[in-house]
Amino acid sequence: MDLKSFSTNSLCTLEFVHVGTTRTYSALLSNFRSFRFSRQFNCFGGLFRRSYEASNNIYLADKAVISSVGPYNLDAETSFHHINGINGSTSSLCSRNLRVLDGFDDVYEGVVIDSDRLPDSPSTFAAILRFSLSHWKNMGKKGIWLRLPSEKCDLVPIAIREGFGYHHAEPGYVMLTYWIPEGPCMLPANASHQVGVGGFVINDNNEVLVVQEKCCVPANYGLWKIPTGFVLQSEEIYAGAIREMKEETGIDTEFIEVIAFRHAHNVAFEKSDLFFICVLRPLSAEIIVDDPEIEAAKWMPLAEFVEQPLIQEDSMFKKIIDICIACVEKRYCGLSSHQMVSKFDGKSSSLYYNVIDIDMEHNINCIGS
Repeated sequence: MDLKSFSTNSLCTLEFVHVGTTRTYSALLSNFRSFRFSRQFNCFGGLFRRSYEASNNIYLADKAVISSVGPYNLDAETSFHHINGINGSTSSLCSRNLRVLDGFDDVYEGVVIDSDRLPDSPSTFAAILRFSLSHWKNMGKKGIWLRLPSEKCDLVPIAIREGFGYHHAEPGYVMLTYWIPEGPCMLPANASHQVGVGGFVINDNNEVLVVQEKCCVPANYGLWKIPTGFVLQSEEIYAGAIREMKEETGIDTEFIEVIAFRHAHNVAFEKSDLFFICVLRPLSAEIIVDDPEIEAAKWMPLAEFVEQPLIQEDSMFKKIIDICIACVEKRYCGLSSHQMVSKFDGKSSSLYYNVIDIDMEHNINCIGS
């Protein structure tokens, strides 16, 4: 490693050894008017010491090759000590484990940083993160994903200062991203929708399962409505509908089909909303209300349910009920769930579609149900 004379700036040269390959990185440390470099090599218990002299000051770079971990295994611990030329006292200029953060490549030429192997020290993290970003830029990487768990929340402002942005947060962690190439960021945005379900359950007595909620907008006070709720993460639409019926009313049900869905925007926290209306068959009759959000539940005659002023005055509600009644009377076929496996990803998923048959009397039979 050759060092040439410089007139204004001194360079601290760090050598990194990785699987037999030596790479040299330089960083500006301080300003000096002149340099006088000499090389000295000593071996002390496996540590290689190389000294560079500048006037009466000597900067010693102690280098120890540690290990090779992860796909970007540039891993060397380097420390620099300032030795006073008069009395020989020392003070540490910097001491850091300059390596690339552990992670793995994604299929889009990006990097997902391993959150389990992050440094504990904020100062160490700052230095290594800055070095890693420089390395990934040189490697031609694009998007960088950094998941910081709650116990490492003190690293969040450091990453933000380095140019990372918030992507999303979940209980236990916050996800940050960094887009390296110039131009618009091509990383996928956070989830844009929440998914809800409503269940139309009607028994053999032509009664609809309805509830009154404890908390609602003033205009809906007194309204008897179908049970509704949100689909949980990794939960099927039909499974969410069955669960909500059980949680709000205690009634066991069997999913038949999705008969319609509503798409609305800016519903909550500027997110869009998909609301699926499902028809279900009751498997029990006794209502048990054990939900903090539900004031009351009951079986209500269909005619009485339809004639509620709030339903008659709202075109959306009225249309939904009309479709539900048409489905019960076999004048309308919804979408039933079919489990299928695609070779595209090899995973089983639900495809919702209908299969109908029209008999000689022009009756519609929903075979899928």
